[in-house]
Amino acid sequence: MARASVLVVPSPPRDVETVAGADDGASVAATSREDFRVRCTSKRAVTEMLELCGRVVEKLGDALPEEIREPALRDVQWTFESAVQENVSINGQAWQEASDSFMDSDIKVLEDQFDEIIVDIATKRKQYPRKILECVIKTIKAKQEILKQYHPVVHPLDLKYDPDPERGRACACREG
Repeated sequence: MARASVLVVPSPPRDVETVAGADDGASVAATSREDFRVRCTSKRAVTEMLELCGRVVEKLGDALPEEIREPALRDVQWTFESAVQENVSINGQAWQEASDSFMDSDIKVLEDQFDEIIVDIATKRKQYPRKILECVIKTIKAKQEILKQYHPVVHPLDLKYDPDPERGRACACREG
């Protein structure tokens, strides 16, 4: 039996560039630096987190002696912020290259979420009045049933008016 040989050419990984040779036309694979940075979508959100961490660093600095506290805090804060900026990519861009504003895709996503919320609220506005009406009707019927079962325990007194004006407004009361 003869085996058919199949030529398998592996494709370069995503982090490898193909560079064409000038003389012989051969391709040489040049590896680019693999991107190990944390991928984020909003520079503003990362900045807010940096501010939050800055407050924590300041609280930790309270334990330092007074004479070295301020320079040490400045140094730690600068080191931390620069480390974060070097190790974060905003939509695939380096920190310095990324803009603070919303991208068109971000706005589109927000508009879609807003439309979904509007549809949800409109649906609830149609459904909830019916549900509320049912509950109100049940509550009123329950109150009427409770009132039908109510029987006063105290027996009323018969009051008679005494027409004798000399006695004042005295009443003769008698239980019935």
